[in-house]
Amino acid sequence: MGEELTYENAFRELQEIAEEIEMETVSVDLLADKVKRAAMLIAFCQQKLRATETEVNNIIKQMSE
Repeated sequence: MGEELTYENAFRELQEIAEEIEMETVSVDLLADKVKRAAMLIAFCQQKLRATETEVNNIIKQMSE
């Protein structure tokens, strides 16, 4: 994947992986790799959401001071 990993890109890739697994189009040979990639993408998305939440909360706190 040549593009920068953003939340949107990661989420889109997660959706694609989930669809491939649900439709059973992933070969057994690639399944473990797909699951590992999905786990990494989930962790990335969770970290981005936590960082964004912290940043928004800090902005709101500054605005109310």
